[in-house]
Amino acid sequence: MIHPSYVDLMKVVNKDVEEGEEPVISSRYSVVMATAKRARQIIAGDEPMVKVKDKQKPLSIAVDEMNQETLRILTDEEKEAMYASLEEETQEEESTENE
Repeated sequence: MIHPSYVDLMKVVNKDVEEGEEPVISSRYSVVMATAKRARQIIAGDEPMVKVKDKQKPLSIAVDEMNQETLRILTDEEKEAMYASLEEETQEEESTENE
């Protein structure tokens, strides 16, 4: 059995959601996809954001990161805002380089 459970991880991710609002995640699939993506990043060389135990596997590290709230799943609105911000920064850098 995985510890923490999917249910526990979903509670951690959705803890700041107000009653009546749509949860950030509503299925185990979202937890699996997020932790798998983060595990691939760790395998590719990203530094873990939590203390790593001896011989701990990347997926276990990703689960610990989510459980300790250092790994977040963004809502669609947060993703859109992040992409818009990155696009603005890129445009500003390009205009500065062209001057």
